[in-house]
Amino acid sequence: MIAKSIPNMFTLGNLFLGMIAMMLAVDGKYSYAAIMVIVAMLLDGLDGRAARALNAQSEFGKELDSLSDMVSFGAAPAVIMYMVSFHDVHPALGWTATAIFPMCGALRLARFNVRAGIPGYFTGLPIPAAGGVLATLSLFHEDISPIPMAVATILLSYLMISSLKYPNFKKVGLPKKAIWIAPLVAIGAVFIAIQFADNLSKLIFVPLVLYALYGMKHHLERIFGRRRKKRKSSDDQYRHSER
Repeated sequence: MIAKSIPNMFTLGNLFLGMIAMMLAVDGKYSYAAIMVIVAMLLDGLDGRAARALNAQSEFGKELDSLSDMVSFGAAPAVIMYMVSFHDVHPALGWTATAIFPMCGALRLARFNVRAGIPGYFTGLPIPAAGGVLATLSLFHEDISPIPMAVATILLSYLMISSLKYPNFKKVGLPKKAIWIAPLVAIGAVFIAIQFADNLSKLIFVPLVLYALYGMKHHLERIFGRRRKKRKSSDDQYRHSER
């Protein structure tokens, strides 16, 4: 019974850190708030793997995971960004950009729960990745003005509900023996993250934003590839007609 509850404990830990992130943001501790979202991503990755390793997958766990993700990667990053960048701008901009992000996150989660995806890929940017990018991006608020921040927030919102394909690493398994040390790993990650919150958050921003841009790059390559094929086909037809 305890073993079957381990995945849900990771999920609730994810939710707990999302709530802590929002409270830290309200208190002005933005680096710590961002790092809580990052550690929540770690727990989000562990809960599904633990459930598969323990054969404890259930509809309850699936719904709990979605609700937790909505808090930790939808609401929390939006609140962090609002507090650091949108708090003092015109409400039409600040409120809209802040509200759109969790709304698109909710749509992304609902679609994921009811629609079968492509094996090996996510359809649309996963909400943990989008939330991680937004939370860590907020730490650059002293160097980036609110308008580009709002554009980035809206772009991330669109990527979540888009049809772009992103690699799915969730199928990478977790050995059953490793599950029992996973809580210690999570606690250690929290300790290290708190010690190096600012630098670590900005460092993690790089791979997260590269992942977010991957889908756009892959999509553009497909579009231009199709155009090149059409152009080549039309050129071949033209040469054939001249003969």
